[in-house]
Amino acid sequence: MSDTGSWFPVPEESELPDSLRGLFAKAREKLGFVPNVFAVWAFRPERLSAWFEHFRSLHVPTDNLDAADREMIAVVVSQVNGCLYCLVAHGAALREQIGDPVLGERIAFDWRRAGLDERRAAICAYAEKLTLTPRDLTKADLDGLLLAGLTYEEAWDVAEIASMYNLTNRMAMATNMLPNTEYSSLAR
Repeated sequence: MSDTGSWFPVPEESELPDSLRGLFAKAREKLGFVPNVFAVWAFRPERLSAWFEHFRSLHVPTDNLDAADREMIAVVVSQVNGCLYCLVAHGAALREQIGDPVLGERIAFDWRRAGLDERRAAICAYAEKLTLTPRDLTKADLDGLLLAGLTYEEAWDVAEIASMYNLTNRMAMATNMLPNTEYSSLAR
């Protein structure tokens, strides 16, 4: 397993419940490695299970909010928060989902200069504002997402995905989680 960097004890995979050992095996099969977020969060196995179910439910694509959009939200939030783990891991996922490594990198570094269309720019602006200044959100911010073509349900997903990544970023930074080195070579 990769160096997790965690300041907390990281349990041995053999000590985990069957369901989490299965999750680790699926990750290893799909990615070729176990993401450090799984290894570190396994310190509290029941919470890793709950977090992962929530994560999975938020990454189901819809008509106007595809898999790349959902990864883009994770990247924007992680960039604002300065979360190394999530920026690297979701930067790799964004490069893969968007199918354009250059665009994926531009979004990760500065979404405003990435040449995004109005819909994606509205999504990024909302995720950034919710992360930086949540108390300043108004109905106009929601209206911006709706005018960009999202449904109320998709706008909710933008808010919930951004909120979930704010939590995940904070846990990654609180544990000193390091990104797996394998992410750096994915989708290049």
